[in-house]
Amino acid sequence: MASSNAGAANHTLTGRSQSIQGIVLYPEEPYLILASVLLVVGCFQWGSFFHSKFTSRRCFIRDEESTPASRRGGSILSLPLAVVNFYRTVAFRTTIGIGSYIFNLAEVFATLAYIALLLVWTFIISSDPDGEPLNWCSRAGLLAASQFPFITILGTKNNIVSLITGIGPDKLNYLHRLAARACLALVGIHVLGGVNNFSFYGSASNKSQLFGIVAALTFAGLAVVSLRPVRERVYELFFYLHFIAIIVIMLATIIHIEEFSGTSFTYYIWPSFIIWALDRLIRTARLVFFNLAYFGFGKKSGTLDATTELLSDNLVRVRFRRASSFHWSPGQFAYLIMPSVSRLPFEAHPFSISSVDSTLFAPEEAVADGGPGSPYRKELVFLIGVRGGFTKRLKEVAARHESVKVYVDGPYGDAVSLGCYDTSLLIAGGTGITYTLPAFLNIIESVRNGSSRCRRVVLIWSIRDSDFLRWVEEALTKANKFAPPGLKVVIRIFLTSDRPPPAAATPPNPFASTASLSNPFEHQNPFQDPANSFDKPDGLILSAPWLQIASGRPNLQGILEDEIHAATGRVSVSVCGPNAMARIVRKALRFPWSSPVSPLNGGPTVTLHIESFGYA
Repeated sequence: MASSNAGAANHTLTGRSQSIQGIVLYPEEPYLILASVLLVVGCFQWGSFFHSKFTSRRCFIRDEESTPASRRGGSILSLPLAVVNFYRTVAFRTTIGIGSYIFNLAEVFATLAYIALLLVWTFIISSDPDGEPLNWCSRAGLLAASQFPFITILGTKNNIVSLITGIGPDKLNYLHRLAARACLALVGIHVLGGVNNFSFYGSASNKSQLFGIVAALTFAGLAVVSLRPVRERVYELFFYLHFIAIIVIMLATIIHIEEFSGTSFTYYIWPSFIIWALDRLIRTARLVFFNLAYFGFGKKSGTLDATTELLSDNLVRVRFRRASSFHWSPGQFAYLIMPSVSRLPFEAHPFSISSVDSTLFAPEEAVADGGPGSPYRKELVFLIGVRGGFTKRLKEVAARHESVKVYVDGPYGDAVSLGCYDTSLLIAGGTGITYTLPAFLNIIESVRNGSSRCRRVVLIWSIRDSDFLRWVEEALTKANKFAPPGLKVVIRIFLTSDRPPPAAATPPNPFASTASLSNPFEHQNPFQDPANSFDKPDGLILSAPWLQIASGRPNLQGILEDEIHAATGRVSVSVCGPNAMARIVRKALRFPWSSPVSPLNGGPTVTLHIESFGYA
């Protein structure tokens, strides 16, 4: 009897070992599929990038009094453009709303495809190459653990996925959350399967089960904190809990797996630490390089300090200079570290860069002070919306007009490249001007130096009242001054309040600093309180003949239809504003304007760029 029981026990252990060995290589197949998909996406993205660069460098002979070419009939050669136009309309402009969440069809498809991939490899394929049955509970747990490196890659700022696909880390953040939540679903399946199939896992130690439960519960808690409503309200809490929870999850998972199956599975987990450490190493090297004086490599570290200014009750402007080796493009952001403001010495917060990497639009005092003898000739400007935590403390510093030590790490994110478009429409709501204004100024400079084919650029800005104009007064004045003859520049301002614009007062200060983009992770509408004592805009710009000012909200549907109807060639529409504004623009750019028939009939092709107005 004892011999029989021992044999049965040995048979059970042998079967368990064979099952474990049968699934240890299981996650390799989903990774191969993911790698193939990313390579295909990368080919399209980089192909589009190089095509745009090639197109934007074509020379266009413009006469100052020439008019745009009339729309010509299409041909079979326009068929590829028609297909691309149709794909963009269906994939990126058709949306599905779930509560406060809005997803385009491309995001929906990516979500369903990724989840389907994991579920198929969990339930459908039920045997290994040797014909041994596989336990779906073990497969769910292993697949969940194997996704850790993929999730880590998508969450880092310097990663191979961005390099392959050409998609910036800020845009990949959606896939980071998607992969993490799909992984949590697999963890749930693993836990339920373990309860249902306790005979298979009965031999696992109490230590293994305990750490498995710790990892699962911590993962679930992190998922709750990472939900957008929670993340928006307590971002700093989410920031700290995210870091701590990840360490707990990783270590608890390693112990859980080693106690249950030895070290066979842990090689799917420890690469996450290497990926994270490599990203931190690159960021640290970049941090030191662009802040050398702070690390004792320069004599005047004070020249790197930032000045702070309270523009309104909910908006702070931060300005500082860096060396000419620091380059950025419109639409990119950087991490700012302010030890005297943060709770922790090297606590980094992401904010979008508002200024333009250009001497043409740089404030005159920055150009004068940053002459040939000065190593710090580039001014970076950030507009930061005030919420709680870090930004609230920064507001208190700005109210005292204090300078602060600031370390900059960046730039990151997708660059806005509009040089290949014949017409560019830039639409902003409130502080969304901070995304569209750098692109607007960059277009003017690119046309001046011959690197852009743009013939018409339209800037549309919807604001509460004319007080907002002082943020960008100097930039708009310079834009009108430096606009080349071959470029038609249209600036339309819409005042949504009933408050009349102030009367003309003193002439504008031509050297006031430009400001733009708010923090995409900590946004709050910085509407100015009419009762406060902040400076009013100079009245001269309100009467400028080149500035169109109207009362009420813009009819974006009608404006876009008129512009696209009159346009020829390639048209770009960029928008940054509230979700309602983005929805209107998406709807306006669906059919018939983006149908395959339009390019085939000689009509324009339309590309839409939407920047998040708050949390990603």
